[in-house]
Amino acid sequence: MAGKLAVIGAGLMGSGIAQVSAQAGWDVVLRDVTDEALNRGLDGIKASYDKFVSKGKLDAADAEAALARITPTTDLDAAGDADVVVEAVFEKIEVKHEIFRALDKIAREDAVLASNTSAIPITKIAAVTGRPERVVGTHFFSPVPMMQLCELVRGHKTSDETLARAREFAESVGKTCIVVNRDVAGFVTTRLISALVVEAAKLYESGVASAEDIDIACKLGFGHAMGPLATADLTGVDILLHAASNIYTESQDEKFAPPELMRRMVDAGDIGRKSGQGFYKH
Repeated sequence: MAGKLAVIGAGLMGSGIAQVSAQAGWDVVLRDVTDEALNRGLDGIKASYDKFVSKGKLDAADAEAALARITPTTDLDAAGDADVVVEAVFEKIEVKHEIFRALDKIAREDAVLASNTSAIPITKIAAVTGRPERVVGTHFFSPVPMMQLCELVRGHKTSDETLARAREFAESVGKTCIVVNRDVAGFVTTRLISALVVEAAKLYESGVASAEDIDIACKLGFGHAMGPLATADLTGVDILLHAASNIYTESQDEKFAPPELMRRMVDAGDIGRKSGQGFYKH
């Protein structure tokens, strides 16, 4: 399966989704609000393709052809003839509502409208459209070119056909899918990692064990590839704080209530690898 894809948002996730889709033969429109954001996204895609070429994992001609299949634009109307539209904008319901209200007017009647949200219920996103049966969650993982998983999320009214087409799209770009049948906040993966990171941060905050030892326990005791605090540093302490807070707000389940330490770290700018300091120094 390949067709026309529109990706809304050229940040790390959006550009990654555009990259793997173009490589798989999709014609991709990549939309963001500024040329600067689009150029950053395209530069990241090109650098990633170059890395794959230098490692012998991608042919130079194929990389060039894939790049040529990506059309950058600041015009949301460019999503009008896409088979699949994937929204990958900031994780805030108001921002997503604005996009989906617009897409409802612009997109083809039979288009799949997907959100890359990691925690916001699809039912809430779909509610602002006149076609909630066409709205589905396609939660990719970062970095998209390396991570195998795509979490498909049903909203309350998502149709079987929409879910099947979302699966077809995700599998066509090389992903393995899991299905979330009820769109509780955080779905499956974000709930699991949020609960683990929150508990690990609480253990560290209260001096029960060092960050290193907590991570070693998860790696060697449970076979995790990376410990929860190292994962928080990689993903961004700010992003995990935001996700856990969203889930806590929705569920009122104390296990998702982030400890004060995480809030203080974010306030201080110690948000992980991207800032040089998180639970570890980078």
